[in-house]
Parts: sequence; structure tokens; C-alpha cells
Amino acid sequence: MEHWTFEVDVSHDEERLDKFLAAIYPEQSRTFFQKLIKEHHVTVNEREEKSNFKLHADDVVSVEIPPAVSTEILPENIPLDILYEDDDLLIVNKPKGMVVHPSVGHFSGTLVNAVMYHCKNCLSGINGEIRPGIVHRIDKDTTGSLIVCKNDKSHMNIAEQIKEHSVTRRYRGIVNGIVKEDFGTIEGAIGRHPTDRKKMAINEKNGKPAITHYKVLERLKKHTYMEFELETGRTHQIRVHMASINHPLLGDTVYGGEKNAFGLQGQTLHAMTIGFIHPTTGKYMEVSAPLPEYFEKLLVRLK
Repeated sequence: MEHWTFEVDVSHDEERLDKFLAAIYPEQSRTFFQKLIKEHHVTVNEREEKSNFKLHADDVVSVEIPPAVSTEILPENIPLDILYEDDDLLIVNKPKGMVVHPSVGHFSGTLVNAVMYHCKNCLSGINGEIRPGIVHRIDKDTTGSLIVCKNDKSHMNIAEQIKEHSVTRRYRGIVNGIVKEDFGTIEGAIGRHPTDRKKMAINEKNGKPAITHYKVLERLKKHTYMEFELETGRTHQIRVHMASINHPLLGDTVYGGEKNAFGLQGQTLHAMTIGFIHPTTGKYMEVSAPLPEYFEKLLVRLK
């Protein structure tokens, strides 16, 4: 059982207890914390309160996170390309086509199945039985660096860095068309598409703020090889932002990328570098994943 204590600062004054906890633990839903509160795992100033209790500055909130419940999600001996590993976390180079965590239609062959086998019982339980160790994710057809946390302390620490937008995340991608500007920044709130719930879109009314910085690495004949740095980390952020300026990622048919003759499996996007403060050493570290073979060969062809 993990036990955490937080002192409420003035920015959360008059905020609901469940909303406060969801802000502190950004990878969990308010429903998850409403369940914890109902099951007597949360106190405010050593008293149990309801989910709608309004907090005040200097209140002390204590939370018990029960161990992850055993699950039918089974460990699978799937090879992992491990870029870094220690007692707190590992960073894997996720291959194209691999789903990060189990979901409807994907209960095996996921990254979670693979890390459960590799790490045995050493994974954080904050995200529950379906997503042990998973503190952030990348899309199925995006390759590259992904952090997996081995304990709840590390999970909490990395999740807070992600929430504060202090994690370095640099991607490489190939987009359709020739991008004229060498450098640029795209700002546009991202939320659910108003008519297609499976897609994200620029949605200033209901979306969350999103900022993507980009630079051109090389202009090819009909495409542009680019680097992206995320200031925020919204779902499909780079894909939506690049489509919004009429340069969708090559292979991304969901957001307007042309159906091409290269036999691609989804968007040409690679999470190259991830950097963060290590939760135990307190030192900044960066890890980079090399470009996948298909990406390297594609660059040669497009030249």
C-alpha cells in the first residue's frame, strides 16, 4: 500500500477533493479517486470527507493507493528494445504497430504484456491493472522512446513532471509537402472532433491548450523531414497540428495524409528523445532512440 500526503496550496483553494486528486495524479480519472474516497482511502486533515468536499489552502490530504489488483492481462515473452533501465524505471524503444496498453480488441501483444514479463512484479500500480507501469503513451504506429515506471514513487514523480510540461520530448517526422519556414510554433487547443469521436481536432472551445515547436531538418522532393518538440502532450498533438497547417504526416490517412505508394503502416513519426529529472538521483537525463530502419530507408527513397 503506497501512502502519500499533500498540502493544498492557494491555487487549489475551494476545489473539490476528487478534482484536486485528479490534478495531482494526472494519469488517473476523477472516477478512480471517487472510488478511493468511497472506500476510505483518502482523508483531509485526518478526517474522511466526500468527493465534493471543498478544500482550502493548507489542508493536508492523505491518500492510500492500494496495490494493483491481479489481472487476466498476461505477461508475454515479447522482445523489448531497452534503451535504459534501473531499479525505478526503464525506457523502451517501442516498435511500429505495437499498442501500449490493453484495450478492447488488443488484450495481448501490447507493451504492457511485454513489460509484465520483463519486470515480473516490479511495476507501478497507480494506473490500475490494465496499465501497470504506464505513465504516458505514444500511438500504435508511432515508434520510439517510452518511459515505464517500476514503482509508484517513480510514477508519481514522472507524472508530475509531465503535468508541469518539464519533460523534454523531441520527435522526428516526415510530412507531406515542402514546409517553407525553417522554424515555427503551432498553438491550437486540441479536443475531440465535434462529429468524429475517434479523432482529435483543433477545438478552441472544448480542447486543452497545445503547443508544438518545429524545425525543418531537410527538404526533400515532395516532402519535408522535420523535428518536433512538444511543450504540451495532447493526444495526437503533432498529427493534428501538422494537418492544421496543411502538412499532414506522411502515411497518416486519419488526419489527411495522402494514401501513398510506400506501403506505410500509419504515420511516419518517431519519438526520438525523452529527457527528465530522474526520480531518485535528482539529475537530468536524456535518452534517444535511433530512427527505425523503415524510416531511414524511406528518407533515402524520398531524396
